Amino acid sequence: MAYTKRHNGRKFDETREIVAKVGVIKNADGSAYYRQGDTEAYAAVYGPRQLYPSFLKDPSKGRIRCYYNMLPFSGMGDRVRPGPSRRSKEISLVTEKAFQPVINLEEFPNTVVDVFIELTQTDAGSRCAGICAASMALADAGIPMKDLVVAVSVGKVGKRLLVDLDYEEEAYEDEPVADMPIAILPRTREITLLQMDGQITKKEIMDAIKLGEKAIQKIYNIQKEALRAKFANGGRDVKRK
Repeated sequence: MAYTKRHNGRKFDETREIVAKVGVIKNADGSAYYRQGDTEAYAAVYGPRQLYPSFLKDPSKGRIRCYYNMLPFSGMGDRVRPGPSRRSKEISLVTEKAFQPVINLEEFPNTVVDVFIELTQTDAGSRCAGICAASMALADAGIPMKDLVVAVSVGKVGKRLLVDLDYEEEAYEDEPVADMPIAILPRTREITLLQMDGQITKKEIMDAIKLGEKAIQKIYNIQKEALRAKFANGGRDVKRK
C-alpha cells in the first residue's frame, strides 16, 4: 500500500511534540531533558576535569567523550541488553564527532568533558534526541560553543520524503524505507552528522536535508527557550508541537 498519509496525522514536514528542560540533574555540571514524541533522553555533563590515565592527556587540547546508553526497558521491541553494545559504541562515537566542530578544545588542555546520554524511552530518533539533549547540557555546563548542535531524522517512506520518522514508519513493510539522521549548526548550516540506513538518491538526500532545515530551526528555538527558562523562571518545561 502506498504511503500517502502519516499514521499519526502529522504533516510530512512536521516533527512530533517536543519537550525540553535544562538543569534536571542536581550534581552534574550541566544537564538536560529532551523528549520528541515517545523518545526521551537525559544528558549529564561533567567537566572539564582531569583526564586519567595520564598517558591520554594532550597538553595542546582537551577531549570530549560521549556515552550513549539505552536502558533495558526503553526499547519499542525486545528488551535492550544492559551494558555497552556495538550500536551504543557507534552512536557514542558519532555523537562525539558531531560536537567536535563546535567546542574549542584548545581551551581545556589535559582535561576531558564527559557527556552521558541515557535513553529512558525510545520510539525511533534516539541518537538525534541524545544529541539535542547533550547540546543543551553542554551549554548549561558553561562549555563555550560556536553554536548549539541540532539533530533530527529525515528520510523516505515509499516515494514520500518526511521529517522525524517514528518506529512505525521505520518498520513500514509495504514500501522501501530510508532513514537519515542529520545534525546541523543552525547559524552556518554546517552538517556535523549525516548517516544513512536504506536507499535514496542524491537528489532525494538534498531535498530531505532542505525539508529537515525547517524542523532544525524549530528545535533550535526550543533549545534556546529551555536554556533561557532555567534562569527566567526556575526551569519551566518548554513544550512545542
